[in-house]
Amino acid sequence: MKVVIVDYSAGNLRSVARAVERAGFEPLISGRPEDAASADVLIVPGQGAAADTMRNLRERGLVEPIRQHIAAGRPFLGVCMGLQVLLTVSEEGGEHECLGVIPGRVRRLPGGLKVPHMGWNRVRQRRPHPVFDGIPDGTYFYFVHSYYPDPEDESVVVGETDYGVTFTCAVAVDSLVATLFHPEKSGELGLRFYENFLRAASGAR
Repeated sequence: MKVVIVDYSAGNLRSVARAVERAGFEPLISGRPEDAASADVLIVPGQGAAADTMRNLRERGLVEPIRQHIAAGRPFLGVCMGLQVLLTVSEEGGEHECLGVIPGRVRRLPGGLKVPHMGWNRVRQRRPHPVFDGIPDGTYFYFVHSYYPDPEDESVVVGETDYGVTFTCAVAVDSLVATLFHPEKSGELGLRFYENFLRAASGAR
């Protein structure tokens, strides 16, 4: 199974690769569109701003391979910025068009809160999903973000968190899964999340 971690100069790649390796799979870190296009499983992690992310993806020719991978129903995991860019528009630093895979907007956390929201917070599971197998409802995961996704369709939401506002922190549609938190930085249960995702992806193949 070819597991490709998309490199668009966003950092955090090694910790994601280690989580994939711990789950028993060999990842390929690559910024080449041909590797993204031929992946069985695509993982888009990330940190930083939506505008920079989209510019980097466009400059590397990665936008269409990512969209086509998802449209084909092949397993996809987005982490943090990898979730935010799936929506239609991000309000970070103005209005920036994103991938438009999930209709909705990325909004700033309410005023008066310390941002970024950094550290451990509880994830409520909105509905059962295989990625949460063996992970108790209310488990703490690690977050670093100032913006949050607000999808139009509530049915895509599988996890939510409270920080000044209740916001979506995990979505799932068909073979697509994406989280605002960082499972790879969230201890044993975060590694379990990767294992669950990759085992499901292997079975789907």
